[in-house]
Parts: sequence; C-alpha cells; structure tokens
Amino acid sequence: MKPKDFITTVQRKVAFTAVGPSAVRGQGKGVLRTSQDFCSQIALGRVSKSSAKAYQLWLDHQTELLLEVLPIKNRPWGAARKAINLFLRDALYNKYLSRQFKLRSVEPWLEIPLDSAVAKGLNSRDHRGELPRWPGLKRLRPDISEAFQVFASKRATVKGVARVHLDMYLWLGNR
Repeated sequence: MKPKDFITTVQRKVAFTAVGPSAVRGQGKGVLRTSQDFCSQIALGRVSKSSAKAYQLWLDHQTELLLEVLPIKNRPWGAARKAINLFLRDALYNKYLSRQFKLRSVEPWLEIPLDSAVAKGLNSRDHRGELPRWPGLKRLRPDISEAFQVFASKRATVKGVARVHLDMYLWLGNR
C-alpha cells in the first residue's frame, strides 16, 4: 500500500528532474523554479483525452497559465512550452503517473520538446525545405513551433513512434 501523498510526491519529483537547469538556461531569473513548481501542480487527471484538438487546447491553456506566473517581464512562450512538454513526456515515462492518469491515451498527441538541439536534428532531416528558420527558444512562437511539430510527426511516422519519442533519437544523435 502506498501513502496517500505518493502520486503527488512522484509528480513533484518528475517535474523537478524533467525540467532541469539546462532545459531553460538563459531564459531569466526564476524561470526554472517557477516552471518546476508549475509542472508539479498540473492536474494530470484533467489532461484532455477526448481528441487531439481538445488536448491541443488544454496544452495551449497550460502554456498560457505558466507564462502568467513566470517572474520575468518577457513572455518566453518557447521556454514555457518546452518545460511543459518535457514534464509531460517524463510523466508518460513514469509508470506510476502514466497508470494513475492514463497518459498512454494522449501519447500520440504529445509534442516533442523543442530546443536548438532538436531543431538542429530535425533540420538535418529536412531535405525539402519544409521547416522555417529556428528562431531560438526565447523567440519561438506558436506558428513556428507548429511547423516543427508537424515535421516531427512525419519523421515519427517513418520511425514508427509517437513524435514525443523522437527527442530520444535526436538527443542521442547529438552525442
């Protein structure tokens, strides 16, 4: 039998390990801790599992909520989205959170966490010029992110995995 606060504790641990210092480096003072705290409190039971569109609206809302609490003047949409996507990926990979909140059902909709390394990896596979220029995490906008997500989905289909898992392949490819 697990203690009553076990799942809450696991979620907090996953939030702090998924969103590490390198994930939001250079984004501003307080962004790391605020992002970790925010992710540790996301109501995973409320993740929309009804459709890809509903999930996307939920994710957009979570991104806006995180942006509202960041302790900096600029609104680094890319950093906020990356933090949430890193957390959701690692929550999926954690058997306790994944089982408790039925996260396997949203696996096909999870985004690949974007950063310069992922962008570089995707760009190296872009032989038709489909991707826009990578603006950097601080200047990443939703439309540019969407272009990278669509491209990542195509690459993931070829690999036979959900796009969220491409991060592992691209990360290992940069080592």
